[in-house]
Amino acid sequence: MKQNKYDDEAFFQKYGQMARSRQGLEGAGEWSELQKVLPDFAGKRVLDLGCGYGWHCRYAAENGAEEVQGVDLSEKMLEAAAEKNSCQNVTYLRAAMEDLDFPESSFDIVLSSLAFHYIRDFKGLAEKISSWITPGGWFVFSVEHPVFTAYGTQDWFYDDQGGILHFLVDNYYYEGERDAVFLGEHVVKYHRTLTTYLNTLLLNGFDLKNVVEPQPPEQMMHLPGMRDEMRRPMMLIVAAQKRGKK
Repeated sequence: MKQNKYDDEAFFQKYGQMARSRQGLEGAGEWSELQKVLPDFAGKRVLDLGCGYGWHCRYAAENGAEEVQGVDLSEKMLEAAAEKNSCQNVTYLRAAMEDLDFPESSFDIVLSSLAFHYIRDFKGLAEKISSWITPGGWFVFSVEHPVFTAYGTQDWFYDDQGGILHFLVDNYYYEGERDAVFLGEHVVKYHRTLTTYLNTLLLNGFDLKNVVEPQPPEQMMHLPGMRDEMRRPMMLIVAAQKRGKK
């Protein structure tokens, strides 16, 4: 069984209190930038890897997708998705994304939101994704930024009074497993460089269309700690199109 922290009851309850869990896409700080790079969903077959609560599945369906397949390893996440985002043309499947096997050209669009930093073998998965996407199709994903994942702890360094001093970036070129702390819990994540993310796509038949380091939106700047998010990138958004014509 692959890592499945989200089925831990305590962790899942903490996740459920986050703004992105309670408010959906509008509660996700990166959504305004991700939305800008999404392709046209009308009549498309869509796969959402690590779909979580299913917010992106619902968005695709409501914007004309012919069919949407959401995949997640967490039973609790899929139960929430079925409750919050059950709609026509959307189906949910419990599976580890690394273990999936679809025929070639099964999808026109593959999405993933903040899931690939939980995956050990991104290169192997990207190769499979390339085969699943029809020529001319799209691969759009967000991940935690390599600057954010490099050191591992994913926390600020503080002074004796608890004030933020800086964010440490270290061991950047040493890719692999990190012991991160998320929602007060230790979680295994995987660091890889920006070069690895982008070159992996180029080597697997994709052309890069957008690379975005999303800043916190102005309407969220009043939230506690949000202005400090301007001090270093936390997320990375990539949109790529598979070479060739459908």
